[in-house]
Amino acid sequence: MPMQKYLAALTLVLMLGMVLTRAAMLRRAGVRAMKFGAMDKRDFLIPPFACFYFYHVFAAAFGWPAADTRTFFESEPIAWAGVAMCGAGLALLLWSLVSFGRSFRVGIDADRPGRLVTTGIFALSRNPIYVGFAVILLGQFLVFPNWILLVYAGAAAWLFHRQVLLEEDFLKHHYGQEYLAYCARVRRYL
Repeated sequence: MPMQKYLAALTLVLMLGMVLTRAAMLRRAGVRAMKFGAMDKRDFLIPPFACFYFYHVFAAAFGWPAADTRTFFESEPIAWAGVAMCGAGLALLLWSLVSFGRSFRVGIDADRPGRLVTTGIFALSRNPIYVGFAVILLGQFLVFPNWILLVYAGAAAWLFHRQVLLEEDFLKHHYGQEYLAYCARVRRYL
């Protein structure tokens, strides 16, 4: 199963690379897309936990020392299903970044929020980036089925939902009826 583990670890590199590359491209175009923590300083509690998650996945993939190496099960077909989910999550993330265009932000940009995006993947889901992240996390759990990744998947679901509610509140106030009409026709997640 080393190949599945390597591919699952690569998923994290590609995921982070896509987001940072898109933010850098926007920066060159004069758009400050990195607004992480601008409205809620508690967001800065997330990076240390994300770093531990990344390390845990890489430790499991490459045999580095880890906090816990026990697994719930070991199954090559399930691990390949996890890799497929990681790939699907990356594809969803890429489609989301392309659909977002110049409106992509990491965090809430109260100063220059951009236009309301309702086309592309956003015609199917109001939060496809979070759905993509969740699919990746579930895929990672299928490749590395241990309690640490299970706890992270649960915590991430809570954090994603919390962020979605914050973003929805901002979008309702900023876009008004246009956003409410969008909410009436497109689901929050799937």
